[in-house]
Amino acid sequence: MRADRLVATLLFLQERGRVTVPEVAAELEVSERTARRDLEALAAAGIPVYSQRGRGGGWSLVGGARTNLTGLTADETRALFLATGSLSATPALRTTLRKLVRALPPTLQEQARAATRAGVVDATDWARHAVTVDGAHRSVLQSAVVDGIRVRLGYAGVGKPAGERTVDPLGLVAKAGVDYLVAGTDQGLRTFRLSRVTSVEPTGEPVIRPPGFDLATVWEDLSGAFQDGMHAVTARARVHPDALDLLQRFLGGRVRVGGPLPDGWTEVWVDGPAAKALAGHLAGLGARVEVLEPPEVRQWLARIGAELTGMYAGDDL
Repeated sequence: MRADRLVATLLFLQERGRVTVPEVAAELEVSERTARRDLEALAAAGIPVYSQRGRGGGWSLVGGARTNLTGLTADETRALFLATGSLSATPALRTTLRKLVRALPPTLQEQARAATRAGVVDATDWARHAVTVDGAHRSVLQSAVVDGIRVRLGYAGVGKPAGERTVDPLGLVAKAGVDYLVAGTDQGLRTFRLSRVTSVEPTGEPVIRPPGFDLATVWEDLSGAFQDGMHAVTARARVHPDALDLLQRFLGGRVRVGGPLPDGWTEVWVDGPAAKALAGHLAGLGARVEVLEPPEVRQWLARIGAELTGMYAGDDL
């Protein structure tokens, strides 16, 4: 007997005041036998539920009793439904939100409903391509993390064909709109971007969890190492006023702005994972940015410029 179904039965009973077995069965999409057994289980558990036979009968809460299952304050209710309501296109989440609304005191129910209508998540990019991970993969991974079950993970790394490996799923992390799986592997703890997952198959074997494992701490260590790699090279440059905002939007926190120079340009420091990659990022601004140092980034910019000149020099502007 599932506890969540008993809760749903109680909330349905609380909302209607009086229900029949067929009504409960239809609402919860179970058999009438299961619905009757659940109602009897509530009564056996001490919930003030009673049945009345005959015409107009059914199951009711004694004296119209009500059960507040949340204990949430008004601010907590608003925060919860603002956070989850924007995702309510998911059928399972819509069902959960309806149950939560029913459990709230009447004075909070309208706030909760308004919060669910306050936001929308658009799961496509500006090219109308889906940017969210396959829901089936996410669901299976979530279950594997909660249940502590190893999985055979199909995964395609950047520029690599899809391969399969057995991992211990330990947690899911969302960073800047991108979802990652933290898992134990033969090479130690690793992160896997969910959008690159091609298949998930539970093995039935229990997860081996490192002693004292804490997801937040592990993620900070793993992501910190990656972020350090994004700052391996720093270029000092001067930027034209027209290009400063564009540079900051393009590279975000990897740009540190200094003071204005005598010619009206601005001195900046820009971080990147390697000289070649950093030169590629800056090349799109053309002559509106001049790298002053290090020489490796200047050399890569010169090479990129020469390649582009060789390809497009004959075209008229």
